[in-house]
Amino acid sequence: MDLTTTLPPPPAAGRAATPRVQAIDVVRGLAMVIMALDHIREFWTPTAVRPEDVAHASAALFFTRWITHFCAPTFVFLAGTSVFLYQQKQADRGRVSRFLLTRGLWLVFMEVVIINFLLQWGAFNVILLQVIWVIGWGMVALAGLIWLPRGLVAALALAVILGHNALPNIQPVTAATLLPALIYDSPFLYQLTPKLPVLAAYTILPWAAVLAAGYCIGPWFQLPLPARKRLLRLAGVGALLFFIALRATNWYGDPQPWAVQPRGAFYTALSFINITKYPPSLLFLSLTLGVALLLLSVTEDLPGRISRWLSTYGKVPMFYYLLHFCLISGGALVWTWMAFGKPFNLSFAPPGVPQPAAYQPSLLRAYAVWAVVVLLLYWPCRWYQGYKQRHSHWWLSYL
Repeated sequence: MDLTTTLPPPPAAGRAATPRVQAIDVVRGLAMVIMALDHIREFWTPTAVRPEDVAHASAALFFTRWITHFCAPTFVFLAGTSVFLYQQKQADRGRVSRFLLTRGLWLVFMEVVIINFLLQWGAFNVILLQVIWVIGWGMVALAGLIWLPRGLVAALALAVILGHNALPNIQPVTAATLLPALIYDSPFLYQLTPKLPVLAAYTILPWAAVLAAGYCIGPWFQLPLPARKRLLRLAGVGALLFFIALRATNWYGDPQPWAVQPRGAFYTALSFINITKYPPSLLFLSLTLGVALLLLSVTEDLPGRISRWLSTYGKVPMFYYLLHFCLISGGALVWTWMAFGKPFNLSFAPPGVPQPAAYQPSLLRAYAVWAVVVLLLYWPCRWYQGYKQRHSHWWLSYL
């Protein structure tokens, strides 16, 4: 969430305006562009083989999924950084806290109602709790955490990231254990009503820690550029070296150990980098955030059309997020109607309903649709970016 642009009030008295940070816009824009590929793959070419199954998936399918692992942690982490940058524009911490509370609750509502409606064409076969859900609850938590010393917030975030893999799984999830399961458990399906299950893909605690960690490095973006780039580079390299060293031991940090693969050394290497996203393991976050930190260290003064193109998406993240689901889901409805004679939600079909007999997965189709969707999103995002710059309506801070 880009709080540095969505909040219209001018800087409060006594606080200097915080200029936009190009690296944040570019890296967030890159994450969002790649994110669209994963959603398109799920809607336009789901496969019987899990992309993470290195014993059976092709390398192309594996990497199509694996590259998108970098999106959610980058998106959440930079949302926290944007909170800090916005806070520097406000002399009233209470106002920041109240905004985080209301914005967080709005995001939770948006996930449960609006985004689920878009994904399932209004059918609501399941309530899916994903990244906007955890960003929302992370902001609610940060509404209280910003009153604590930043060093303490950093210690808490680091403790959760390092230690949450040691927490026991909650099985089975019942009404009595639903709350702790939502806070930290592995993904689970809970029957909310006889006809409406809830699939909690993203649980709150580890992702809220990522948001808080992004908030805690916010001061780095107020440093002179050489010092900032050095800190980001050192942190990124350190996280990646930590990942390699700990992953090699198969001791801790991910519930899925790597193993020598019968298919050869290449697939053994894929096993090594095949880490767990749900919930985000320590090794998952070390790898993905390590890369994100390195990208932040090299994109602040990156010239050229590519950086301007990516920053267009990165400056209007929620607008992009909602619009890209409209295009992907709506386009899939039209395509399946034309291809199979009736609309068919390949990603969210009701239980027990088989796929159309004529359906065949195709990564080529996914990449072609990805290119079209990203291209079509450019002009609306550019328009909305200009609209936000020219207007200060209160509701702009919620979209």
